[in-house]
Amino acid sequence: MSFTLATWNINSVRLREPLVLKLLAEEKPDVLCLQECKSPMEKIPLEGLKALGYTHVIGRGQKGYNGVAIFSRLPIREVAANDYASLGHARHIAGQLENGVTIHNFYVPAGGDKPDREINEKFGQKLDYLTEMRDAFHSDNPKKSILVGDLNIAPREDDVWNHKQLLKIVSHTPIEVEHLGAAQEAGKWVDITRQDIPEGLLYSWWSYRAKDWSAADKGRRLDHIWATPDISNAAHSSRILRDARGWEQPSDHAPVFATFDL
Repeated sequence: MSFTLATWNINSVRLREPLVLKLLAEEKPDVLCLQECKSPMEKIPLEGLKALGYTHVIGRGQKGYNGVAIFSRLPIREVAANDYASLGHARHIAGQLENGVTIHNFYVPAGGDKPDREINEKFGQKLDYLTEMRDAFHSDNPKKSILVGDLNIAPREDDVWNHKQLLKIVSHTPIEVEHLGAAQEAGKWVDITRQDIPEGLLYSWWSYRAKDWSAADKGRRLDHIWATPDISNAAHSSRILRDARGWEQPSDHAPVFATFDL
């Protein structure tokens, strides 16, 4: 089977329901993974989604914060929902498709403003979260799996608009990149987006603070699609839907896509 997957930090699924429906109607991914839903699961509006064929839903929600959900046209069953770093946050959900592929949807903590865990508790929580992800991947040795989500780290120099200026900015500091790399290596995850688009500047997030985000183009690639080596070669057609950042009342993130032939 062939299926297309999209991941998107929606920054409130209830506020931006029209954008979700627009994306699904126009792009027609088979599976949509959302982060920062900011809603209990029972309050997410599902009528429009179901009308478009997205009848399978799994997730974890919180009122006003965090939240991860997977909407699928393909049957999917929940297999895990982990609370890494014991934060009590809704930041992970995993489901398995009928072909045996497991999809992990993550929302890694942003980490606050100061990249110093001694003065910024949130930064320490972010590093601890990544460490527990690493340890879990070492233990689980994932196979036939896809990992997506807002990982809140732009790891490569060409994943940010200015590498040198952002070295001390949360999301691109060396310690964050090191922790993300350790988690990636522990699961032997392949960065599918960069497998398909190996060279050049590539962003999925642009700050709300920029008056003209597109002209300034000070972006970062915070949103990722990874896969285990046993299925990574089945992936293709990666892209970032930059235009979605310019939709009315947009999220500050753009959706990321990949297709898998499995």
